[in-house]
Amino acid sequence: MSPKKQEEFKVICQNKKARFDYELGERFEAGIVLYGTEVKSLRLGKANLVDAYAKIENGEAFLVGAHITPYLNAHYGNHDPLRKRKLLLRGQELRKLVGKVAERGQSLIPLRLYFKNGLAKAELALARGKKQHDKRQTMKEADAKRELSRAIKDAKS
Repeated sequence: MSPKKQEEFKVICQNKKARFDYELGERFEAGIVLYGTEVKSLRLGKANLVDAYAKIENGEAFLVGAHITPYLNAHYGNHDPLRKRKLLLRGQELRKLVGKVAERGQSLIPLRLYFKNGLAKAELALARGKKQHDKRQTMKEADAKRELSRAIKDAKS
């Protein structure tokens, strides 16, 4: 038997604000259709997902609002940094997402971009927006966790 091929991950960027602003549900992995200059920029880590979201139009998924900085060494044919990019999902996943996103309050939010075995991928999550009091509760929990870890660290030294 041949050894199993090990998957390699290289994270390009993460959307940390999504974990604060949304209650995250089911997650999906999608490929992204990119131009050559976009791939080169991603390899340099020049991407931002802060205001990005995924949208389903005519049975296809698109990544909207993701900023990929233009590649500096491209002489011509550079890409638009905020263009709409097609996401590659399985038909079964796409049909499931169409129904879920149609529900009131559900959004499809990208959590991170990464390279998996040399291919650019996006991790998407079904998300529901948090209310202001939920965000305050999340901040309180994070502060309590931070204080606890400081106390443990001080007790050890």
